[in-house]
Amino acid sequence: MNLFKEAEFVPELSYDQIQVGDQASLTKTITDADILAFAQLTGDVNPIHLLDSFAETTMFQERIAHGMLVAGYISTVLGTKLPGRNTIYLSQNLSFKAPVKIGDTLTVVAEVVKKRDDKKILTMQTNVYNQHNKLVVEGTAAIMKLEQS
Repeated sequence: MNLFKEAEFVPELSYDQIQVGDQASLTKTITDADILAFAQLTGDVNPIHLLDSFAETTMFQERIAHGMLVAGYISTVLGTKLPGRNTIYLSQNLSFKAPVKIGDTLTVVAEVVKKRDDKKILTMQTNVYNQHNKLVVEGTAAIMKLEQS
């Protein structure tokens, strides 16, 4: 995968093209490799994410994904789909509703719920659901849309 080449093809929507109610989504199955890479990258080696023997003794009875790994896919939707290119992430509120386990298939949904025209700021509902359509992460984001110069 050539990340630089992929970045060249991120779509550009102008602020005026984006309407309240517009949505974009991403589907991703969480793998053991995803969890290990996130732990390596961030240094978050909490045993609930990495050690089967530890995780089996918890209420989850198996390893779970890092909450911020899951939340990171919200950034993917915002930065590559809606609004896409020239998106500046201003804030994100998150509530973790249910654990995400290895093998879960997540659908991240971002929906425009408000526009602030004077500053070109969008408020987005940013929710993540598992393969059973159970809400696992609920959130809202504030995004500034820069215009191409």
